[in-house]
Amino acid sequence: MKKSKNTETRESNYREIHWELRPGGMLVQKMDVGDGSSGPMIKIKVSHGLCHYDIAVPAQSTFGDLKKVLAHETGLESKEQRLLFKGKEKENDEYLHMVGVKDMSKVILFEDPASKERKLEEMKRNQDTLKAYEAVARVRAEVDKLCEKVVALETNIRSGTKIAEKEFSVLTELLMIQLLKLDSIEADGQAKVQRKIEVRRIQSFVDTLENLKVRNSKSFSHNSNAVSVTTKWETFASGVGSLSAPVPLQSATKLNQDWELFD
Repeated sequence: MKKSKNTETRESNYREIHWELRPGGMLVQKMDVGDGSSGPMIKIKVSHGLCHYDIAVPAQSTFGDLKKVLAHETGLESKEQRLLFKGKEKENDEYLHMVGVKDMSKVILFEDPASKERKLEEMKRNQDTLKAYEAVARVRAEVDKLCEKVVALETNIRSGTKIAEKEFSVLTELLMIQLLKLDSIEADGQAKVQRKIEVRRIQSFVDTLENLKVRNSKSFSHNSNAVSVTTKWETFASGVGSLSAPVPLQSATKLNQDWELFD
């Protein structure tokens, strides 16, 4: 149903109107960027280093509005942008048309120095974190190899194989070397967490080696006693033969000799 002209007039009166104070003290109705009533569209040439952008915005936009559009094009947030027109930096609330920006005007964009410095510091931190990750990863690879040797020692000990104490000393020393490498790595955030995990892992292997060393020593001690007992038992058995057999033979010989002398 088509609305009457009077109805449209009443509805327009109920619409909320936003007002704003423009430079010079003029109070006007606030216009949004992209609103057709904000004036004709103009194309602005924006230079950012070696990059150039052709940005279309309403003629009555502010530099703050222009920054919002540039944020999508450049990836720089509005607060990270500085805009220069005719050699002067412009504030966010300044209007393009009020300072003389027209179609095909040139505006220079550069990144806020403080923001750029923060990004450089963040990039450096990221690089340091990456280096720390790589350093921890190298240590982890070495510890994995040593872990295989610890497992091999444990397997041999369980099977009853005697292990030289030097094996435990060498493995422990190699693990401590990796622990010193971790201690020299400067790390923050997740890299620091990974380093801490690896430190605990090495410490657990060192404890395992100490326990295996004790077990190996006790096992060897028991095996030594067993051999000693067996050796005594064999000596005793041979002694029985040497004590009992020779004496009767000597006695028998004497008896035979005496018997023959008696005859």
